[in-house]
Amino acid sequence: MSKRERGWWYPYIFIGMLGLVMVVNGAMAYFATSTFNGLITENAYEKGLKYNKTLAVARQQSDLGWTVEAKSVPGQTGHNATVTISYLDKTGHGVDGLDVQALVDRPNVTGAEQRVAFEPKGKGLYSVDVTFPEAGQWDFDILAANDGSTYQLQRRFVVP
Repeated sequence: MSKRERGWWYPYIFIGMLGLVMVVNGAMAYFATSTFNGLITENAYEKGLKYNKTLAVARQQSDLGWTVEAKSVPGQTGHNATVTISYLDKTGHGVDGLDVQALVDRPNVTGAEQRVAFEPKGKGLYSVDVTFPEAGQWDFDILAANDGSTYQLQRRFVVP
């Protein structure tokens, strides 16, 4: 009977480790292709093409010289809040006569969006009472428009 050489099993360790690496790589490739694809914005390419128009609108909005402040005050019961926005022109006077609308949405949650219309309160103040389906962070994409001017504002509020 012949005696095996010392270290005869070393090649099997190498083959076993190589097999383990292949199994782990295969599992990672499976999870990478079968889970979240990372796409959050639909039609991102088309939206990117409109970037110059977005810059022009931002420049026009900056030229207005308005000072805009938005705040949220939680309601007494449930998941509601009063959101108030003030619009002041270059001279510090309130901007009245605006049609102020907002799209309210949850970040990273689909199907929770709602549209709200702000009511004018005078002297450039606009407010709305909003009831939310649940507590947490809510994004407001606000658009104020009158005869020749538009002002867009985005704010995130936390609802208790």
